[in-house]
Amino acid sequence: MKKNLIIAFIIFICCARFGYAEKTRILLIPLDDRPSSWQFPSRMANIANADVTYPPMEYLGHFFTPGNSDQLQEWVRSQDLNQFDAAIVVVDMLAYSGLVGSRAYNVDEKTSIERIQLIKEIRKRAPNIKIYAQNVIMRLALTYNNENADYYNHFTKWATIAGDSSAANKVVMKELENKIPDGVIRDYLLTRKRNLKVNMSSIDMVKNGIIDFLVLSQDDAASQGIHQEDQKKLSNEIEKSNLSNKAIVLPGADEVVMLLLARSLNEKHNQKTNVKAVYSSREQSEEVMPFQDTKLSKTVSQHIFAAGATETTADENADVHMYVFSSRNLPGIAEPFANQIKEQVGRGKNVIVADVDPIGNIQGGDEKFTTLLLEKDILSKLAGYASWNTAGNTIGTALPQGLIFTLAKDHLFNSPESTYKVLSAQNWFLMHRLMDDYYFHTLVRRDINTFLKNEGKSSTIMNDETTKRAEQYGMKSMQRYFDSSMDYFSISNPSYLNKKVLCEKTDSLYFALPWNRTFEAKIDFGLECEMKAESK
Repeated sequence: MKKNLIIAFIIFICCARFGYAEKTRILLIPLDDRPSSWQFPSRMANIANADVTYPPMEYLGHFFTPGNSDQLQEWVRSQDLNQFDAAIVVVDMLAYSGLVGSRAYNVDEKTSIERIQLIKEIRKRAPNIKIYAQNVIMRLALTYNNENADYYNHFTKWATIAGDSSAANKVVMKELENKIPDGVIRDYLLTRKRNLKVNMSSIDMVKNGIIDFLVLSQDDAASQGIHQEDQKKLSNEIEKSNLSNKAIVLPGADEVVMLLLARSLNEKHNQKTNVKAVYSSREQSEEVMPFQDTKLSKTVSQHIFAAGATETTADENADVHMYVFSSRNLPGIAEPFANQIKEQVGRGKNVIVADVDPIGNIQGGDEKFTTLLLEKDILSKLAGYASWNTAGNTIGTALPQGLIFTLAKDHLFNSPESTYKVLSAQNWFLMHRLMDDYYFHTLVRRDINTFLKNEGKSSTIMNDETTKRAEQYGMKSMQRYFDSSMDYFSISNPSYLNKKVLCEKTDSLYFALPWNRTFEAKIDFGLECEMKAESK
């Protein structure tokens, strides 16, 4: 026994001396096969020397095509679960084959409940694994397709006022119901009932010690609607069961796996990080952003908690400063706010920037604000950055990246090799955000949509031939922006190092539209960074 302790101590000293850090291994059952569900968390995990293992893509389905639940379950059973430090499980993938599947009644309630029993099996086979779970609260609207295009807006309005039984609303609802095909509302209500049952079952697993931490995430919604009743029931159940430290209801969907990734790494490393949120507009921070049902400041607070950090209002207590820019529709704010950020970055602080869309036109970063981040040489020195889709998507990507990079600086900047790996992963993710969130979502996507419109084609529902043409058209611009981004990231002088960081591409740009629409892209490239001492 004494000999084993001595050997263990020697290994510990060697690891500390030579900067070796054992890899953290995480099992991921993602929301679906979109890049944000598996590529983002996998790459983000690399920042903290963590590996994410996820199922083969063909088991996860594709957009409207459901995944293969039997194959997915067998794949999980084939894994040596005890080799993983944590499992991040999206309950919706197990129950209904993903996010789109969660919005349709293609799987009945009994089957859904049976499928999620796999989580109990994971716990039984690997008693020491930490299980973090996400379960989506069904959104307000249907998934847009050719079949519901004619009545989609009528249905969304119906679902928005269905929670209010006033006499006036009843009249409007009846008028709307006459414009919606028979069976649509019935199936929608059956789906809501089934999903609520699965949500409640997930809470039960927290009560019984199966799930260590649960996020019930509200998919796209509004501050009014039929979803509010579901939220109320779930929040009441969490409070009644004294689970407020183990479960939370918050707005979002696509980003939640990244929040859980940050929590899992923070808990593994016993990392205690205090985050101070700074808003470009105090008034806007108290407003509800588009496609959300909670005011912006509360969304930020909830995401900080879910990611395993603590919010602080005191500047001196903050390990991380999170700057939330929500003022692209207000003149005269972008540059002063960018200057505040530049000052903090220059002082060597860990700074996160979330560029939130307050308008609801579903684009990426604000052109003026992003240009300032680049011109003032801020973006490459940030701990975290995002500017895509909803406020929840943006906050839930920028925040965990910043927390994980802060953790990596504290624990992994202990040798040149380890630091080099962290910086390569960190700069890849920052550059990917610039390429995806800004260049694609703000600029290229707009141009592709115009190109398709001029050809009489839809940008939301495309066949393979149209998708290929759209990809070819967009690739020209994406390549140009990739080259300029490489110039920007090729050299950086972060104040937290006394060395320059030099980055170069190791693989060419890949660009595709994986779901045959322009709403998301798959973007990949190779990037490696090294440190070089400042010349005297």
